[in-house]
Amino acid sequence: MSTKRLQKELKSLHKSPLSNPTIVARPLESNILEWHYLLEGAAGSPYEGGKYWGKLIFPKEYPLKPPGVMMLTPSGRFRPNRRLCLSMSDFHPESWNPMWSVATILTGLNSFMLGNDPTTGSMDATAAQRKKLAAASMDWNVKDATFCKLFPDEADEHKKLMAERRKNQPATAAVSTTDRRRLTSGGVGVGVVGDGDMMRRLYAVGAGLVAVLSILFALWPK
Repeated sequence: MSTKRLQKELKSLHKSPLSNPTIVARPLESNILEWHYLLEGAAGSPYEGGKYWGKLIFPKEYPLKPPGVMMLTPSGRFRPNRRLCLSMSDFHPESWNPMWSVATILTGLNSFMLGNDPTTGSMDATAAQRKKLAAASMDWNVKDATFCKLFPDEADEHKKLMAERRKNQPATAAVSTTDRRRLTSGGVGVGVVGDGDMMRRLYAVGAGLVAVLSILFALWPK
């Protein structure tokens, strides 16, 4: 029952993608009972710019029983890789409606994410923390080979952006420990003294000392 129903939903999604274009969902090739989704953070929210990867684990009794729902990408809203207690998840089989589908589940998850209602699997975080996690979400996602295999277009696009980012970073001059010791002016860095300059200064100081000693020796009473 579950396989036929999910195959039907997959065909339906191929013909008519989710009404919310910021959500993508597809099953594992090896197991149609495990679906993975990629949810884009809503504009104007602390999650804006973030892309959140998660999965739905369907029971063999689906659609008579609801799936387990997890989010894998750190978001500040849900604990990563924890089953979430939602009205459309396996925490609440009594509220499950067999007419609901993958699209219904992910639309509900997206709406719940934008709220602050606590539930099993949720967590507290500031808006600033969630924005920081949103900015780093794809960096985190592309480190996982499973994500890159499931969402190759998104992964390749982000890897190109990462390469451009590294390419455009300004080069910083490395200062060796020896050079740092040569910084003068009472500990305030005013420049790095080269080896040639240092040797010339040492010779000049030595010559000055020899001249002073010669004068003192000449004036010393015999």
